[in-house]
Amino acid sequence: QVQLVESGGGLVQAGGSLRLSCAANGRTFSTYDHGWFRQAPGKDREFVAAVRWREGSTYYADSVKGRFTISRDNAKNTVYLQMNSLKPEDTAVYYCAAGQAIGVLTSTLEYGYWGQGTQVTVSS
Repeated sequence: QVQLVESGGGLVQAGGSLRLSCAANGRTFSTYDHGWFRQAPGKDREFVAAVRWREGSTYYADSVKGRFTISRDNAKNTVYLQMNSLKPEDTAVYYCAAGQAIGVLTSTLEYGYWGQGTQVTVSS
């Protein structure tokens, strides 16, 4: 089983930045597609960003495009989400995911492995 562990969440003021990390075990980590999702209280889990392992193509939700950046460090088996210009509406639990996707990377159904989540709170 692939195990994912998120870190880097916390409390930050609006306009600030955070970098989330998702560390994974397994020597085949680099062959997986990776995504970041978030879930606020009372809301569905929503897509944030993803990267396809083969081409390295990245995808972003419209709400975070231009502010967030997803990246990978295959040597460290780690995926990052750099979050800049944070807004209060970014407040949520953020989850990293990994899988061998068949379809679009924006769907939670494409990922078989999930981290435990890390809380991000943005105050105004």
